[in-house]
Amino acid sequence: MNFLETAVSIFIGSFLLTYLTIPKIIKVVEHKRLMDDPDQRSSHKSKTPTLGGVSFFYTLIFALFFIKGWPSFDEAIYIIPGLTILFIVGLKDDLVVISPGAKLIAQAFAIAFILANPSFTIHSLNGFLNINEIPYYLYLIIAGFMMITIINSYNLIDGIDGLASVVGMVIMVIYTTIFYLSGEYFFALLSITVNASLMAFLGFNLSSDKKIFMGDTGSLIVGFIISILTIKFLALKPQVYSELPFLLENAPLIAISILIVPLFDTARVFAIRIANKKAPFSPDRNHTHHVLIDYWGLSHRQASFLIGCFNLLFVMLFIVLGSTAKNLGMVVMLVSVVILLAYIFFRYNYNFATLKQKILLKRRVDKLKAKVDGKNEMGKNEEKIDQEPETD
Repeated sequence: MNFLETAVSIFIGSFLLTYLTIPKIIKVVEHKRLMDDPDQRSSHKSKTPTLGGVSFFYTLIFALFFIKGWPSFDEAIYIIPGLTILFIVGLKDDLVVISPGAKLIAQAFAIAFILANPSFTIHSLNGFLNINEIPYYLYLIIAGFMMITIINSYNLIDGIDGLASVVGMVIMVIYTTIFYLSGEYFFALLSITVNASLMAFLGFNLSSDKKIFMGDTGSLIVGFIISILTIKFLALKPQVYSELPFLLENAPLIAISILIVPLFDTARVFAIRIANKKAPFSPDRNHTHHVLIDYWGLSHRQASFLIGCFNLLFVMLFIVLGSTAKNLGMVVMLVSVVILLAYIFFRYNYNFATLKQKILLKRRVDKLKAKVDGKNEMGKNEEKIDQEPETD
């Protein structure tokens, strides 16, 4: 089969496998009472089945079996152990909460399999900020840090219905295009597989009667795949970039623009928590999607769609600019956009405690106004009665 036939088969097969098996997962979760209980920071109000990410795992395993002949360096064999580790850790975290430290250790073991494959080695930054060749040990440090950051950033944006799926789909569409144009068909097929699973899952995630969450099982797996695709993108050979619509030296900035939503949100939330003298991984409702819902009054679907559209437009803008602009100018623009976004969200002190106080205060003011208006109305009625002439 040629690439197009394989791509169509993989997409349909992955979509159907995910779509047809998620209802079975929902039934098992409900029967075993493994549902997610809402708390004070949850965006849902009723018990909801989780473990939707289980479908991502076995769909990816099946897909890797059928596309294992496409890679040049047997990447599929190196991906499966990492997927398995994060599947087990995510499953345990969904059932019995584990510490952030334990998850980080598991992620380090998972990414070690990827970094051991020569296909992912980043030999040079190709002139980005005048940096060319980089030592192997430095590559291991940079790539390891990048992968852990991407995995956890994606995990942190999974806070409202549809958001992780929509952002994941945008990222997968972009990487599918990049790897198809560059001739890396295995990674294009891998992106298509994840995209198909996310599309099938999204319908259930937004459903009112068959709702399910992907949980840490799903977000860790998808984040892991995104980190793999990002490292591979930066490790592409220089001659491949002639087929891509941007300059070789701008590749790191394009990668950042693709991941702008999870990276910006994570940086912003960590800054707020550290400023408030809290642990970076302590839970709260300071995420960008929480701000859009709590303060701006958007629904889950509206917030997810808005963030997804921003992600897509941001990437398209940087690809257009990256076709001609030098990386220094793009760096200045990227920093300017991040500062602007940070200013918009910090301007009004979007802190959950402050936000909650504002909401409570507004409710109290509204109640007082209602009471005052009621008393004034009663006073006017009494005056009218007193002023009416008496009749015999």
